[in-house]
Amino acid sequence: MSAAATAHGLDGTLVKPDWAPLRLDEVRALLRSFDGCGEPIEILTVSPRPLSAASVVSTSRRRVFVKRHHRTIRDREGLLEEHRFLRHLKECCAPVLSVLQNRLGETAIEIGEWCYEVHQAAAGVDLYGEAVSWTPFRSAAHARSAGEALARLHRAAEGFNAPQRQMRRLVASFTIFANEDPAAEMEHYLASWPSLNSSKKTHGDCAEALALLAPFHAELLPMLPALKPLWTQNDLHASNLLWSDASENAKAVAVIDFGLADRTNAVHDLAQAIERNIADWIALMEHPEHPEKVTVHLDALEAMLNGYESVRKLSTEEAAALAPMTALCHAEYALSEAEYFLSVLGSREKGRVATKDYLVGHARWFHSSNGARLLDWLRAWAQRGARR
Repeated sequence: MSAAATAHGLDGTLVKPDWAPLRLDEVRALLRSFDGCGEPIEILTVSPRPLSAASVVSTSRRRVFVKRHHRTIRDREGLLEEHRFLRHLKECCAPVLSVLQNRLGETAIEIGEWCYEVHQAAAGVDLYGEAVSWTPFRSAAHARSAGEALARLHRAAEGFNAPQRQMRRLVASFTIFANEDPAAEMEHYLASWPSLNSSKKTHGDCAEALALLAPFHAELLPMLPALKPLWTQNDLHASNLLWSDASENAKAVAVIDFGLADRTNAVHDLAQAIERNIADWIALMEHPEHPEKVTVHLDALEAMLNGYESVRKLSTEEAAALAPMTALCHAEYALSEAEYFLSVLGSREKGRVATKDYLVGHARWFHSSNGARLLDWLRAWAQRGARR
């Protein structure tokens, strides 16, 4: 299985993974310190997600989900930030999985250059396990259930008052456009990462993105004071959900992968879910000169928002903020990916894809007819809600 393992490339194709898959002997050494896990028997799955190595493992007693990170990406304290949030959500009955502790009470285990975490393996179906992040929902029922799950997370997250995460790689934070002067915040962000700050092309792409996104920031600015800080998952796409079954009417039973989590706000998280699931961005990678090829799934969007509001109603200000936030929310994660590609993988080519095709390309798309259609739909939806 390891020899044939592949990962999702930037254009949605399958490529050789940057991180070697987990080995059975490696998992065996790790699980020796966990009571109740038993002896590893078989690695059942190899995740195609490109930023770490992860597998469901069958043992003599149960199934567990094991994930391995390079310590330059997630060290022990970085994982513990996520685990504290997950523990709070679990205690508040949110649809998340438990992180397992070893006999020393540790959930983040550093071994050499790696940092490991072991999770409960849920009974749910990994229905979108092979789907890339920008894959649309297969049905309106799936979209509605995803919205409900996200709203339950937000309700459970209230009362978790940990500060914003430390500056870490591959986190979907919200700082640049959370301020009155995004250009100054952008410079501060770049200055925090030498690999970004030293690249003239990165600075050029950032300047272009700021100009493209300026109208949306101006639209968002009056609503910013009403957006209450909240710890959020920031990566709710269909493949980060486990499902009740494989049918068109399946329900989302668990939200997984909190690697991008941070203290942002509910609207930012909901906008990320729209960005991840509602537009066919892979088409823009294939045809950057034809933004009209990016299909917008408004039926799924309406179902997801209806599901969300069946659990947690958005305020008038939150609903009005959703359109501009949808255009803005990708910016910091695009920069975070660029930094990862440049400094960890040493790939200028991939770093440029993150800033030119992702950061700038998506910002430019929101000025196209299809991008404007999506944002206008969200504005009209917010106005209907305000009238109600």
